[in-house]
Amino acid sequence: MTPKSMANLLMAGDLGGTKTLVGLFEPDRVRPRRLVVRAFSTLAHDALPQIINAFLQETGTSRDRITTACFGVAGPVIDRTATLTNVPWQADAREVARRFEFASVHLLNDLQAMAYAVTVLTDAELLVLQAGAPDPNGNIAIIAAGTGLGEALLHNIGGRRIPSPSEGGHADWAPRTEREIAVMRDLTRRYGRADVEHVISGRGLVNIHRVCHSSERHVAPAGHCEAAIDLADPNAPAAITAAALEGRCPGCVETLDLFVEAYGAEAGNLGLRSVATGGVFVGGGIAPKIVPSLTRGSFMRAFCAKPPLEAMLRAMPVKVMMNEEAGLLGAAVFANLTMNSI
Repeated sequence: MTPKSMANLLMAGDLGGTKTLVGLFEPDRVRPRRLVVRAFSTLAHDALPQIINAFLQETGTSRDRITTACFGVAGPVIDRTATLTNVPWQADAREVARRFEFASVHLLNDLQAMAYAVTVLTDAELLVLQAGAPDPNGNIAIIAAGTGLGEALLHNIGGRRIPSPSEGGHADWAPRTEREIAVMRDLTRRYGRADVEHVISGRGLVNIHRVCHSSERHVAPAGHCEAAIDLADPNAPAAITAAALEGRCPGCVETLDLFVEAYGAEAGNLGLRSVATGGVFVGGGIAPKIVPSLTRGSFMRAFCAKPPLEAMLRAMPVKVMMNEEAGLLGAAVFANLTMNSI
């Protein structure tokens, strides 16, 4: 049966700074069934309705087949409207509902949407970095680096884990070592302050790369990268990680090492702030691509190195979300939950 011939479908979207995923799902009791998904360049469109139109046309789906829609967006959601952090336009749930006549339209912060996916992911979709000793009633934390950095929490309230958004990726970044202090100095010169996203994100990889290839660091001559990476290229973060994982450039190796340690330290910070005894989940587009570095040990050492609470951190399960559509899935889960309330 094709999506065009089915009624009561769910539409879900995951709007990132670089890529937007839109999908159709069939409602189910716990985990909606994925039918079709398309990817779009976010910046190639002027607004969310344009992307929805493109999806409907590409898939041949009639909008009257869609009952409920939910979109995770990279930015704070206030009064059903979101100004995306790294995208020059707003998303408005009311406008989408009016344009497409969907019965119900919801916007969630993208990490809040991802949090809805946590409880429906299978073991095959998770990579364990630390088994820990999970508290079945404990809070859960989610951190995800991609174009930007997102954080969210699953608070245990009355026996239910309730996803809660956060803009922690824009909090101040605290360097821990001399080499991180060098990065912080460069960031404050460039931006006036150093926030966590300046370091732990695709843009963060580029920022760290500049410092690791400066003459002050004595890793490589100023401005030179043995992998010949153009930092103005949107694909520079992927090129940096590839050069590091393949050992083609010492400066890129140091860049990725520093990135992974900073990522682990911030994940541990989030675990502390939320008392995430139920686990810390690492999502986003970068983590699945750098698994060899995440499993080498430095991520978890930085995660746990927080005396006097190291024992609590060692007891927290830490897992990488290998399903790169987790944000989209979470938006579908939320739509599925709200569908019966229409």
